[in-house]
Parts: sequence; structure tokens; C-alpha cells
Amino acid sequence: MARPVTNTAFEALLRAAGYGNAHAAFARQLNHAGRIHGAWRYDAASVYWWLRGRRPAEHVQDAMAKTFARKLGRSVTAAELGFTARNVTTNASYPRSPNHAVETAEQLWAMLAEQLSPQATGAFQNDVALHAALAWRYDLPDETVANSGRQPVTTADIDSLYALADHFTELDRRHGGGSPRTRAIMIDLLTRQVSPMLRGNYTDATGRNLMRAVATLSGQLAFMSYDAGNHPAAQRLLTVALRLAKAADDRLYGAHLLANLATQAVYLGHAQDAARLAEAAIDGAGRAPAAVRARLYTTAASAYGGSGERRACQSALAKAERALDRMDAGNCPRWASYFSAAHFAGAALRCLSDLRLCRQALRHAPSAVMLADQNARTRALHTALIATIHARAGDIDAACDRGRELAGYAPGIHSARVAHRVHELITALTPHRAIPQVNGLLVHLPAGRTHN
Repeated sequence: MARPVTNTAFEALLRAAGYGNAHAAFARQLNHAGRIHGAWRYDAASVYWWLRGRRPAEHVQDAMAKTFARKLGRSVTAAELGFTARNVTTNASYPRSPNHAVETAEQLWAMLAEQLSPQATGAFQNDVALHAALAWRYDLPDETVANSGRQPVTTADIDSLYALADHFTELDRRHGGGSPRTRAIMIDLLTRQVSPMLRGNYTDATGRNLMRAVATLSGQLAFMSYDAGNHPAAQRLLTVALRLAKAADDRLYGAHLLANLATQAVYLGHAQDAARLAEAAIDGAGRAPAAVRARLYTTAASAYGGSGERRACQSALAKAERALDRMDAGNCPRWASYFSAAHFAGAALRCLSDLRLCRQALRHAPSAVMLADQNARTRALHTALIATIHARAGDIDAACDRGRELAGYAPGIHSARVAHRVHELITALTPHRAIPQVNGLLVHLPAGRTHN
């Protein structure tokens, strides 16, 4: 059954211009009008969804207005098209079904395409996050995710999505997720290429692999949004990715996404709720490979440290460390292969310093910077944290040594989280500004730069 038209203004313009029953013709004219932006591939299906609430990007609306203007012989403004601005921050609810997850994802991508970095002030929705964890953990598996559409989806199509996810992951780790251009390219990929695949023709088995691939892309975009400081969008993207992972019947990747949600909650000061999210991830992962267990217990330790639960934090760190010792590269999901002793050490630094155990924390400092070259952002995060802990412990010489390392490469990283760590270091060093080496360092630290 066709969905009802919700954009009556756009429908009226189509009829007035003679496109009421010729949506494909309008799409062809729009592709021609937008050729300066590249090879657009809009079709009748695109028009169908615009009539039913989907909102194209601003530059697409401008091309639509010009297309209508040529046909009608009068000026047409984008405001006449009936696409109203929407808020990407309002609803992070867990979708009730695979179809609902696909619809929610498409709406969210379309809204981000028009408003990539809104001045969003929406708070982290704790209750919604906890409900998503419960639903992911205890809802029954989906019976089928097969779909009957026009475009066949092949294994090669899905493999290309995994390759693209790997590419964006590498960019994120090297340069940070705060670059609007990188996120814009990713969102364009999702709206132009991935959305038609989700509406395509595929069996249940292919559909589950497709859902897993799209969950991977959405999860990566969520982490980049989190790193950029767009927390409402990050939570929505993570929740959608979690539901897609459920549809894919991939409990391990779902647990990983839930741990990312917990990590965001810790960062935003909701450590107790983060602990519940991490516990749900550990429970839902079941008998997971060692790399996954190590990552999940490390996240739990971060949450316990942030909430002041010393015994629980140290217990989780011990479990994570034992799992690290048992890691086997041959028995590890591709998305978990990044987790290393250095990532564990960085988390241990943070949670032990949160518990004011600075000496214990600094034992992990040498391991925390033993990172591969591509992990530039993580190196900056860990280096800033080590310098800050030294400063708080009164070892100003060590703090300045680490701070000078940080000043050499932090300015090239686009990350609100790195900027936050730099700000913490500056705050810790400022009372010692009379010391010449401290004053010289403060001049060179990239204070307050989010590169967003």
C-alpha cells in the first residue's frame, strides 16, 4: 500500500508543472539541473519519498526550484517546496522493527545532510539509552529482513560497504572525526547509495549481511559525530546502528555499539548509567572472543572509575587485562582488531586518575603511547592525559615534557575530545604559569581548538 503524501506543497508544484504523473521525468530534469554538483541519480522513487516527508539537502532544493521555475515560467523559491527544517536532536528512540530502523536511518541521514553540525544543546537521553540496551538484549530476534525491491543487492555491493567503512575508520583514527568535509562525504554516501540498497531486493541471508554493513557505517559515523562534539546526533546514530545490528543478528557488534554508547555517557558525565550500559553489553555479548571481552571490560572500568566505584573499577581492569593476554588475532572480528594494550592502558590511566590514584595510573603511561602511527588521535588523547596527571601530581617537568610532544601534533587533529583534553592540561598547568617552561608551553598549546 502506498504511503500518504505529506508534502502537499511539493505535490502541488509537480502537478502545476505537468509532472503530477511523470515523476521520472521530473527526476531526469533535476539531475540535469544539478549536473554541476556531480552525477546525480535521482529517479521516480526519490520523488516518491520526497512527497512522503524525506527532505533533500539545500543545494538539491535549489536545483528543484530552478527546474520548476523553467517549467512554470516564473520564479520559484526553495521555501515554496514544502520541506520544513527538522531537528536532528529530538528523538533517539530504539526502532521497533527492521523496517522502522531503515526509515529512521534514512530520515536521520537526510536531516544530517542539511544540518551537519547544528548548534545542538540537547542532553544525552539516559532513559532512552537504557531502554535501547534492554530492547537490544531481550527482544526476540527478527524472523526475516528480506525485502522485495527493484534494485538487486549483491554480495559485491555489501563488500564495498565494508571497504568504505574501513576507509572512514582509518581517516577517523588518523585525523579525528571533527572534519565536517569527511562526515559530509560519508552522509552523502549513505543518502545516495546506501539508502537505495536498503530499499532493494535481497534475501534474508543477504539482508542480514547488508544490515550488518550499514550498522558498521552508521556506527562509524556516530563515533565521528561523538568525536566532533555533536552528541545528540551521535546518540541517534548509535541507536539506529544498534537496531540494525539486532536485525543482522550480530550480538557481538551490537555489544560493541552499546559500549560506544556507554563511552559517550562517561564522557558526558553519566557514569552510573554508562556502567549499566556496559554491563548490558557484557551480558549480551555472551562467550565473546578475548578482544571483544577486553574492550567491553575496559569500557566498564571507565564507567566505574567515573562513578567512584573503586573495587568494581579495579575488578573490571583485571578482567580486561586477562582477556588481553588471551587475544588471538585469528579469532577476532575485523572491527575489534584495533583494540590493543595501548588502548587498555589509556582507559586505565583515565579511570584510575578519576579515582585519584595517580601513581597507579601513571604505571600505565609507557604502554598508553605504544600506538601504531595511524592512531594519531588516540596518541594525542593519551599524551594529553599523561601530561595532565603529572601536572596534578606536582611533577611539572614531566608534564611539560609530555605537553611539548602534544603541541607538536595535536593542532593537526580535528577532534573536540582532543581539544577538551588540551583544555584540561592547560587548566592543570595555569597555576604554575610563573615557571618559564610552563609559560612557554601554554603559548604553544592549541587552546580551545575543536577544528569542528
